[in-house]
Amino acid sequence: MAQRYGGKYSPDGSSSSENKTPTQNFKGATVDPVGARSNVLFIPPIVLAFTSINDGAIGMGLGLLGAATLLLGAWLLRGGLTAEAAYHARKVARRPGFPRKTAAAVLAGVGVGIAAFSNEPGFVAPVIFGLAATALHLGAFGLDPMRDKGMEGIDTFQQDRVARAVDEAEAYLAAMRDAIRRSGDRSMIARVERFETTAKDLFRTVEEDPRDLTGARKYLTVYLMGARDATIKFADVYARTKDSKARSDFESLLDDLEKNFAARTRKMLLDDRSDLTVEIDVLRDRLQREGVRIEREME
Repeated sequence: MAQRYGGKYSPDGSSSSENKTPTQNFKGATVDPVGARSNVLFIPPIVLAFTSINDGAIGMGLGLLGAATLLLGAWLLRGGLTAEAAYHARKVARRPGFPRKTAAAVLAGVGVGIAAFSNEPGFVAPVIFGLAATALHLGAFGLDPMRDKGMEGIDTFQQDRVARAVDEAEAYLAAMRDAIRRSGDRSMIARVERFETTAKDLFRTVEEDPRDLTGARKYLTVYLMGARDATIKFADVYARTKDSKARSDFESLLDDLEKNFAARTRKMLLDDRSDLTVEIDVLRDRLQREGVRIEREME
């Protein structure tokens, strides 16, 4: 649906909160990890499938098998790139459970080898083409993350609890994002995205220190569940009626939620700093009891 452009300096514009700090809408913005390079890999299996139709039963079967292998590899690559981006975006993360990028490279080699065998039966040529395709795939997209990041000294059981809670919270945010698009209001879509950025700051803080989960659990579950339900109801009402009162109430709700989430994040960071101060003081007292002078050691 076409929407009329408006702003502070437009004839019907105003200096309302819609135009406040527009740059905040870009905070936390990321590039989609699944780019054109990976999407191009869906073209070869389509071409291979169509060109093998007139090659007889065996040739067509090999062509379709090679196309299916290449298609599966391209699909796995998309998932691998998304998982890798999520891994790099977090300070504390586990390596992917299944190496999808590596599997995609192997499937690319197998698919190219099958395509080569259908045109040149034998052993040497398909192996050469398959190894070359695998090497080029790995050179273009690399390997999956091979080890955990920032997991030293972290209780894996607590980390698993945090991961489940964050996954549930991410699902609530995704539902909010999908629902607000139905409203057709671009400024409210941007407003929900800004709240999403603030909520994810809280998620990352909890992931870095799983001990914060107890104090943040109601934010990850109760508050986000209520925000999701409110977003769905607002989107349905506003899409039908364009009620300005409902819009104002929903925007006020987002303001309150954002302030509370930001305040909780700041409190957890302050608590972490207090814990660090206590650890430093305890270590300093212990060194002094052992007769070690820190000033002398630092010199």
